[in-house]
Amino acid sequence: MPEPLTRQDVAKVADLARLHLTDAELDLCTGQLGAILDHAADIAALDLDDVPPTAHPLPLMNVFRPDVVVPGADRDEVLAQAPAVEDGRFRVPAILGEEP
Repeated sequence: MPEPLTRQDVAKVADLARLHLTDAELDLCTGQLGAILDHAADIAALDLDDVPPTAHPLPLMNVFRPDVVVPGADRDEVLAQAPAVEDGRFRVPAILGEEP
């Protein structure tokens, strides 16, 4: 069983992380981090040899609709609604300093 987390351990880690913790914060963090490490040790002690790797606890199904080809909008109808058209395409303002 690993040694329990000490206040000096937390102070050292806080110093490495360049965190200034008050005495009260050091005491609080020591207790909280100790509880977290105890929980991690409990999990590490479990026998999981027969448990398959799991990405999600519940079975998931693909909820997407089937990909079916459908006819698109009529090109001439769409271009008729555009503010500017050139050579059968949308005309847009020049960008990136290009000359018109």
